[in-house]
Amino acid sequence: MTTLFLTNRIMYNALLRKDRRFEGQFYAAIKTTGIFCRPTCTARKPKKENVEYFETTKDALANGYRPCKICEPLKRMGDTPAEIKTLLDEIESSDKKITDYDLVKRKIEPSWVRRWFMKNHGMSFQAYQRLMRINKAFHEIKEGDKVIEAAFQNGYDSLSGFNHSFKKATSMNPKDSKERTGLTFTRFTTPLGPMMIVASDNGVCLLEFSDRWKLETELKEIQKRFRSAILPGSNKHIDRMKKQLDEYFNGTRKDFDVPLITPGTDFQNGVWEILQKIPYGETRSYKEQAIALGNPKAVRAVANANGDNRVSIVIPCHRVIGHNGKLVGYGGGLWRKQWLLKHELRYLNK
Repeated sequence: MTTLFLTNRIMYNALLRKDRRFEGQFYAAIKTTGIFCRPTCTARKPKKENVEYFETTKDALANGYRPCKICEPLKRMGDTPAEIKTLLDEIESSDKKITDYDLVKRKIEPSWVRRWFMKNHGMSFQAYQRLMRINKAFHEIKEGDKVIEAAFQNGYDSLSGFNHSFKKATSMNPKDSKERTGLTFTRFTTPLGPMMIVASDNGVCLLEFSDRWKLETELKEIQKRFRSAILPGSNKHIDRMKKQLDEYFNGTRKDFDVPLITPGTDFQNGVWEILQKIPYGETRSYKEQAIALGNPKAVRAVANANGDNRVSIVIPCHRVIGHNGKLVGYGGGLWRKQWLLKHELRYLNK
């Protein structure tokens, strides 16, 4: 396996550009200040002769550098602030609406909360709360509760208001919930940035990095296939996936056993099945994958099916490389592909 060769020049230019593609690739330590930073740090940039580079935060700390207070390199990218985490836990466990006035009483600035939800969930804080209540109601109706009970249990004052909100969010009437598959999503942080999980009651059907360019298209495809809206929330498959991903990133898990729901063509599912047979810490070429599939001439089709994979890491398309050993074709970005392969090699025999 060949990897990108990071010279001091490349790393310094990445530091100047605040290039997010290099997150996790290196840490820049500033000799004049005694601190170390992420490549994306927004602090004033030092002269190149005053910078040295480390592969891990552990190396930087061992050499006497302190973590930068601006970019906080010891934290995961996109970590959820403690105040937001408290709000999310409260929303999930209660049907009580949290207003801007409630935030002010807690000494939390509503505009800050609004910006965080827009950035991380693509919707306002109030919209997120509404959709969470709709999701809870959907599953309550599906499990046998009457529409009117679900409406009032989730904080609605009138049945007409609930029906309007439900239809607007899901494009269906509440009474149709029993015949539909519910889709739930959540976003969470990883060492490689925020990710999104979408799961039905039967398993996980999407796991992607939040900045993947194809994500919006994939979400529309899933909604069309399941004939269901995707609402914020959690379920047992999402909780299990998050736990196993944490173990993977900590180097203590090499295989996943979360149920997957991967609607696609027979050919696509054949490719995805073979992908899951590539051992942890190893790589295969697209040609080798085509041969394993029993169709040596289908190299391009195999590459396209890899690109259509909606469950990253668990269906490990990052382990497929070009025939010449180059890292090619990863929707999450080549820098993430390199990081994942290097991570697996690091923990392969541990």
